[in-house]
Amino acid sequence: MEGILWKWTNYWNGWQTRWFILENGILSYYKSQDEVKQGCKGSIKVQACEINVSSIDHTRMDLVIPGEQHMYLRAATSQERQQWLVALGTAKACVHSRRGKENTKSPDSLKSKKSELKLYCDLLMQQVHVIKNSAQAPDGPQIENMDETTRLLGATCDTFIKTLDDCMKLAANGIYEMPINNEVILPPITIKKVFKRSNSGKT
Repeated sequence: MEGILWKWTNYWNGWQTRWFILENGILSYYKSQDEVKQGCKGSIKVQACEINVSSIDHTRMDLVIPGEQHMYLRAATSQERQQWLVALGTAKACVHSRRGKENTKSPDSLKSKKSELKLYCDLLMQQVHVIKNSAQAPDGPQIENMDETTRLLGATCDTFIKTLDDCMKLAANGIYEMPINNEVILPPITIKKVFKRSNSGKT
């Protein structure tokens, strides 16, 4: 996917338009479409970043690699933001799929997937809200808007289900979250085995 997004540069220049290209799990941006051949001005790995959406500004989305990189973006419309979010989410899911079992032993994998699920859940709620408002518009149903949002809703559902499936696979492989004090939370079956061994005098 490619197109124009507004990127926050600094307090002096504020929001500036940039040409963005999402390809092979990497989001790159250029000063303009005409300057693509001159090389990108910057990029971010979708797989490594958190995608945050604003509940107030329906055109905004932030890509964050905690402690390393922040990319604050705005789309022209809420519909365009939804298209980018679906594309980013799909790219993120595809990267995880290609990596296969490479990260199945990392507790961060499940944490990342749960974060993605929350993002898609929020997005689904927004899309359903748009469809409802379009159907109940004072001047009659806004068919074109409903069709576009319904298409996006279908794509978001597909990505949500794929991510949920990944969560279930990670849980089945024995991925457990690490609490703040770094103590491992053992599954119930392991706890039972520990008590059984203790009662029998074994260590």
